[in-house]
Amino acid sequence: MSSLLALEFVSTIRANRSGPVDALENVGGLTAWVGDHAPELGIDPATFVATAEMREEVVALRQAIRALFARAVSPGPASAADAARLPAFEPSLDLVNATAAAVPVAPRLEWPQDEAPRARTLPALAAGDSARLRATLASAAVDLLGGPHREQLRACPAPRCVLYFVREHPRQEWCSVACGNRARAARHYRQHKNA
Repeated sequence: MSSLLALEFVSTIRANRSGPVDALENVGGLTAWVGDHAPELGIDPATFVATAEMREEVVALRQAIRALFARAVSPGPASAADAARLPAFEPSLDLVNATAAAVPVAPRLEWPQDEAPRARTLPALAAGDSARLRATLASAAVDLLGGPHREQLRACPAPRCVLYFVREHPRQEWCSVACGNRARAARHYRQHKNA
């Protein structure tokens, strides 16, 4: 399982000129996203049917993972998309761990006070499609946050960007070249406006 699946999942909140856009805002959005990531999720897109209840549970999990990402990038700023609306850390950690436990073998994220998070594997219970989907997403978050990529996790500081990314080299500041260009253009505009 790719821990970077967690980045794909939290990136279902994006931004455009109007503001944040949620790719999972309805059942059709969830169905499309699962179809696009079916091999990673172990889901058969031909038989997968999202429901309103499943969408609510998946979105709640996404918000919990985004809360953990916000903690991971601290003391840097969290993503501006939803930083003010994120659930508290402890319930988010509990939700991610409980959700991950629905797979045959589940990683568990432990994050003691003032220590680095770490992942360990625990036995899990059998589950249906909805629980398996959420467990796979939660497990990907545990892998990312409990593994070596956590130290490189960042919230993109570019104007209007709401994404998290894993820094691939020491000088990388933005999630993409487009965001870097937008940030430089905004800085140039501010400098010349003030001059």
